Amino acid sequence: MPVFNIILAIIAIVVGYIIGYYAHKLIQEKNVRDAKDTASGILENAKKQAATEKREALLEAKDESHRYRTQVENELKQRRAEAQKQEERLLQREEALDHKDNAFEKREDSLERKEEKLSSEQKRIDEQQQEASSLVTKRTEELERVAAMSQEDAQTLILNEVRDGLADERAKMIRESEEKAQVDANKVAKDLIAQAIERSAADVATESTVTVVNLPSDDMKGRIIGREGRNIRTLETLTGIDLIIDDTPEAVVLSGFDPIRREIAKMALERLIQDGRIHPARIEEMVEKARKDMDDKIREVGEQTIFDLGIHSMNPELIKLVGRLKFRTSYGQNVLDHSVEVAKLTGILAAELGEDVTLAKRAGLLHDIGKAVDHEVEGSHVAIGVEFAKKYKESPVVINAIASHHGDVGAEYVTSVLVAAADSISAARPGARSDSLENYIHRLEKLENLANSFKGVKKSYAIQAGREIRVIVKPSKVSDLQATTLTHDIRSAIEKQLEYSGKVKVTVIREVRAVNYAK
Repeated sequence: MPVFNIILAIIAIVVGYIIGYYAHKLIQEKNVRDAKDTASGILENAKKQAATEKREALLEAKDESHRYRTQVENELKQRRAEAQKQEERLLQREEALDHKDNAFEKREDSLERKEEKLSSEQKRIDEQQQEASSLVTKRTEELERVAAMSQEDAQTLILNEVRDGLADERAKMIRESEEKAQVDANKVAKDLIAQAIERSAADVATESTVTVVNLPSDDMKGRIIGREGRNIRTLETLTGIDLIIDDTPEAVVLSGFDPIRREIAKMALERLIQDGRIHPARIEEMVEKARKDMDDKIREVGEQTIFDLGIHSMNPELIKLVGRLKFRTSYGQNVLDHSVEVAKLTGILAAELGEDVTLAKRAGLLHDIGKAVDHEVEGSHVAIGVEFAKKYKESPVVINAIASHHGDVGAEYVTSVLVAAADSISAARPGARSDSLENYIHRLEKLENLANSFKGVKKSYAIQAGREIRVIVKPSKVSDLQATTLTHDIRSAIEKQLEYSGKVKVTVIREVRAVNYAK
């Protein structure tokens, strides 16, 4: 049994080896076949890829060739078009040159014809001049023979007669022209002034020296006065304005001749009332804030004014002075409103006369600029205004307009005359200015006393707010001719001795009455 097992084991080993050998051989053969298949597949793929890349390369080459061909064709087209344009320009130039040549030839022919015609005309004129000279000579000799006068004597006699006749005609024409010019000038001037006034149409407003501040209750009056009057004294000291606290219900009156200080006091007091905390430190703070706000308000007013008038490039300090005019009055008339009105009137008149409108408005606006600080600086508002204008490099026209608008110096420019005229128009309009009753009465009395001082005057009456004086004379002492002279004398005296705005009409009345009674 053991042997048999050994034999079986040996046989099993041999058979296993044989089977393993053939199995290995089969596996190797299969791997070889698979490798051959893989290699052939790779070759086929490579061939396909190469064919694809070849086709793509051919397509790209065709596209590139097509693009190059298109580019070359386009360049050729452009060159052909440029060549055609140049050819057309050359043809046009040739045609123009041909036209010019033809025109020159025609002009040359025309000039030759004109020259021939002028030559013939000159010959004819020479012949006529010779004939005329001979005729004049014959006529002169005949006249000298008939008149027994020489040519020089006859010429002198004729010239003297013609000169005398022309002198009379010239004098008549000059007189008629002057009369017509005077009538037309007055009419045109009146029309211009009327149109200017109508187009400006400025509002007339009066200012006072007091401002009323409304209070929420009468209890606020005690708080404004403060303990032992400390609050009201502080406010009056800081603002320079008097506070009048009386029995007027729920109101405090601020009194002062400086409108700017009065406005600052009003702004500070209103803020204190709104805040509710009223004591010296708070008052000082509010007054200081009101001053700053007032400066801003003045600057804004000045900027808005020059913007509305179309004036630019003005010095900032000068703009602030313009804004200060809003809080300045003259004879009850707001100076800023007056200055704006004068600027508009001057601009309208300048436009009609062909002058610089913007410069005229500038001169009209600044003519009273000295009034912004005339109560703070010594000198008249004219002198102060001239100094400011020179300081801030204003135009000589503006400087002369400021200096001459009251007649202190002569007007050197047309604009200066227009500013003076516009100033008189604005000031003399009815209701534009107002005086106190005392000044008004005093002015009328001076006007009547001046008229009564003349010899032969019986009585005089100032009417129409002092714009007319009617003088009644004694008929036994003043004749009709003397009445005419008297109007001239009274007018001259008024102009020299009195101050007034606008003009004063002088009317002399001479009345003769014959009275008798039937008994």
